Amino acid sequence: MLGTILIVILILALLGALPLGLPYNASWGFVPGGLIGLLLVVVIILVLLGHI
Repeated sequence: MLGTILIVILILALLGALPLGLPYNASWGFVPGGLIGLLLVVVIILVLLGHI
């Protein structure tokens, strides 16, 4: 249950951090999206292995 909630939160954060031409995040580049994407991959792996 906790793993599913974490995955949903990270997916929403990833969508919010991607530079899609919106004025508030266009100057950030791809760094926030990449970091959140990496975090999402780690959480998915931990959920699949049963550690979360």
